Amino acid sequence: MYNVKSMDANEFIDDGEVLESISEAKKLVQDKSEIERILNKARQYKGLTHREAAVLLEVDDDETLEKMFKTAKEVKEEIYGKRIVLFAPLYLSNYCVNDCKYCGYKCSNKIGRHQLSQEELREEVRALEAMGHKRLLLEAGEDDEKCPIDYILECINTIYNEKFANGAIRRVNVDIAATTVENYQKLKEAKIGTYILFQETYHKPTYLEMHRGPKRNYEWHTEAMDRAMLGGGLNDVGIGPLFGLYDYHYETVALLMHVEHLEAVAGVGPHTISFPRLLPAEGVDYSSFPYLVNDRDFKKVVATIRLAVPYTGLILSTRESVEFRNELLDLGISQMSAGSSVGVGGYAQRKTVDEEGLEEKPQFNLADHRKPIDVIKGLVRDGYIPSYCTACYREGRTGDRFMALAKSGQIKNCCHPNALLTFEEYLRDYADAELMEMGQKMIDREIQNIPNEKQRARAIEYLQRIRNGERDLRI
Repeated sequence: MYNVKSMDANEFIDDGEVLESISEAKKLVQDKSEIERILNKARQYKGLTHREAAVLLEVDDDETLEKMFKTAKEVKEEIYGKRIVLFAPLYLSNYCVNDCKYCGYKCSNKIGRHQLSQEELREEVRALEAMGHKRLLLEAGEDDEKCPIDYILECINTIYNEKFANGAIRRVNVDIAATTVENYQKLKEAKIGTYILFQETYHKPTYLEMHRGPKRNYEWHTEAMDRAMLGGGLNDVGIGPLFGLYDYHYETVALLMHVEHLEAVAGVGPHTISFPRLLPAEGVDYSSFPYLVNDRDFKKVVATIRLAVPYTGLILSTRESVEFRNELLDLGISQMSAGSSVGVGGYAQRKTVDEEGLEEKPQFNLADHRKPIDVIKGLVRDGYIPSYCTACYREGRTGDRFMALAKSGQIKNCCHPNALLTFEEYLRDYADAELMEMGQKMIDREIQNIPNEKQRARAIEYLQRIRNGERDLRI
């Protein structure tokens, strides 16, 4: 019997339930009325069960897919409006004791290794701030000796204490290996934003095949969010598989079962879900993976997850090409990285040859190499509002408080004006003449579209104050 309340990874990611859901979906997809019922439910912004989502994953005709894609966009814009939150990953260390088959940082790779000193970290933060970033995602390989939790905490403190004429980094999210309740408590005390941990694959036999080292413990890894939320007190967590390691139907259904589990035991699901796809990397035989996901199926996955979890932030990385990222934005993506470097010290262009003469390599190869300002121009041209907002985290609108606002439809009254205010800051501090003209037109138009009259008046006042030199005004 499937038991969503269980805290045993092998129970809340019940292999039998995943397979049965997929099997049943193959039958139900033949019933057009069932598909229409599921899409009508999604249009009510109440989400879908993993079994309903499984049916949508079986859809293969273009007409129904277009309905799904259109509905996904409508759902996202109803909840969050047209804003797209921007961030950048920051790699602290590429030391790792794991030997994961898909990762360029695996310990068997003969590449240069480095860990940022605190001064090198400050140089990275300065370079990121000069691009306009206010929200960072810290990344590090797993190595408790060379990269212990105390080092991570020191880095967080260094980042928050780095001050600039235009303010400071306002939110630090963290993506590090599964750890203990005690360490999650330390991360909470350090005032991180979201704790992110990718499952890689929910299919246990594949998980065991892909991993060597401490990460090979499927239960410890899969139950990490229980420890983080229930023991560590973290309100916001982010999850997601690495699409391409196993069948995408299995991964997506299992992911949604993980969402349902977190809602059942913690009272709130994940704050974000990410969509990394397996990419070529140093020392990785890309051709040896039989479950690579093509573009058409990947679009279906993104749309299905948006319909299933309408209130969750969906994150798109720079793994995808510029053209394909634009297509995915239309399917419900609400956050994306911009100007990313996936090497240690890449933003300040640190020397990347170690003491042994080995050249450092990135964790994987990027497809979108645009600077943040060019990403922003593209967003504005396509009608999206670039956002550097961190207001919810800093105003305590996290966890169940955030979800209550999202599920009642009220979060857009915060997201829309805060996106405009942070975009105005960006224009004043970082934009060139072309973007300034484009951005001002968008802001002056969109600020009139804030649905709540009181919030609109407040936003207009804040906008003028920002234009007069103030910063960090938020609703």
